[in-house]
Amino acid sequence: MTRGTVWLVHIDGGPQQVRAFDTSGRPLPPVEIPPISSVSSYFARLSAVGRDRIAWSCESFTEPATWWVAADGEAPRPTGLRTTTPVDLSQYEVTREFATSKDGTRVPLNVIAAPGTPRDGTAPALLTAYGGYNISLAPRFDPELLLWLEQGGVYVVANIRGGGEFGEEWHQAGRLATKQNCFDDFIACAGQLLSSRITSPDRLGIIGGSNGGLLMGAVLTQRPEIARAVVAAVPVMDSLRSETTTNGRFNTPEFGTVEDPELFTALLAYSPYHNVVDGTAYPAVLLTAGENDARVDAWHAKKMTARLQEATSSDRPVLLRLEAKGHLAGSLDQTIDETTDWHAFLFDQLGLGYRTAPA
Repeated sequence: MTRGTVWLVHIDGGPQQVRAFDTSGRPLPPVEIPPISSVSSYFARLSAVGRDRIAWSCESFTEPATWWVAADGEAPRPTGLRTTTPVDLSQYEVTREFATSKDGTRVPLNVIAAPGTPRDGTAPALLTAYGGYNISLAPRFDPELLLWLEQGGVYVVANIRGGGEFGEEWHQAGRLATKQNCFDDFIACAGQLLSSRITSPDRLGIIGGSNGGLLMGAVLTQRPEIARAVVAAVPVMDSLRSETTTNGRFNTPEFGTVEDPELFTALLAYSPYHNVVDGTAYPAVLLTAGENDARVDAWHAKKMTARLQEATSSDRPVLLRLEAKGHLAGSLDQTIDETTDWHAFLFDQLGLGYRTAPA
């Protein structure tokens, strides 16, 4: 609060807005900030500056964080306090599109691409999501995207159920016995990219880590034809035995337990390892794991790699990348090496090649 205004952050499907009310609760004029952006990054915090001013950090997929200020009765404005980076993503466009999931739910997608990217199925696209723990994928500036976008790729972030993008109801609709909704949402988002000709099955890659790695495993076993290449980082792949690990036991409030008959049935129905079918033409798959990962044990990726290698009838590779690190964390050198490897894997499988960007 400032002297005469109540300020709040409102998330609407991923993007965030700042809203203002007077002290009686009546809405004030809309607070104009850049569209498809996030406020104060992940935690959506506002910081009071004095009694009559408010400040927040705002960023988007194409613009790094900038601090904004506003005062009672004044329009907000950006300040000179901003993140500087040699990576320029401002030339790329962001559009919001929607897919219709299996049960009719509308699921948002954020599509980042160069202006004029053709919609004839020829563009390579990379689709990601998370879908769990009430975690929302708000817009954020990621310099690493340049590696993909400058090669003509389309990058897509899906705001599927299980996250908090539409509040707690959105989270509850993607956990425990309703976890399948997450996979249905992601499959629908991939289908939207194909039906709208943003890309084609041979040019589509999908990527996710941790709970997002489970998402990758479920999608590749339920719809192996939907994408050409899959990257599953530090994934949960055996949903029945996950709770036998120290940290896995703490995740039963999100996934459920095999000790409950209804939840056992749900877990078995989507557990990636248990749903690999011999003789299926699986896409190219890169699984990663950390030997010292205290959140998701490395054996998930190891046993899934072995099972897919045995079962697949395609000639596409199933690869395992092991590090000594923990869960999605390591030294700078490890991070660079891993990023290089999954880019090289996707470039190879989706036929990007590599062209040097102009100076």
